[in-house]
Amino acid sequence: MNPQKRLEILQRLQADNPNPKSELEYSSPFELLIAVVLSAQATDKSVNEATRVLFPLANTPEKILELGADNFLEIVRHIGLFRSKTKNVMQLCQELIDKYDSRVPEDFEALVALPGVGRKTASVVMNVAFNHPLIAVDTHVFRVANRTGYAKGKTPEEIQKKMERYTPLPYRVDAHHWFILLGRYICKARSPECWKCCINDLCEYKEKVLVKPEKKKVKKMIPGT
Repeated sequence: MNPQKRLEILQRLQADNPNPKSELEYSSPFELLIAVVLSAQATDKSVNEATRVLFPLANTPEKILELGADNFLEIVRHIGLFRSKTKNVMQLCQELIDKYDSRVPEDFEALVALPGVGRKTASVVMNVAFNHPLIAVDTHVFRVANRTGYAKGKTPEEIQKKMERYTPLPYRVDAHHWFILLGRYICKARSPECWKCCINDLCEYKEKVLVKPEKKKVKKMIPGT
């Protein structure tokens, strides 16, 4: 894919959604950090359901430690990997208190060093909370980047490096959201809805479905036949 085509993809995504936002609910960098840690292998919807209960009770490192692991675990029990996430959040909160005066560090390497925080989580926090031009690569971004041909790679880290290299700076902060939302609602894993995609003529996916498939009618059996 050439630079001009990538630029047109970004321009169309921007026109379609000028102010994209994270679908996680938060009101501080700390709340965002906890929400993103909880979101690993979980939906934003399930995380928001948990944090709507959690954050009114505890939305600082001190308050979460005071709440305790058992109570925290009960709140997030419906989220995947809830036991390991509870353990990581408790350790993360203690490190924020001990090392950063209870504040979320605005530093990528410092974030990655926190328990339960990987490159994707650190990139999301740097992008969303602190407006740094990093492109976090989750399963949606990974799929869309490869499928469209925008940036191809075998690992999330490879995709991130390529996307940040290929994406002009004015678009880089929002590109993270555009690709996530495109992957979540249109460029789906099993059945991409290409017919409703604003970049379908620019996309290099060879198996595009440009006409909405008709639903198969199920014949109802007549009782007694």
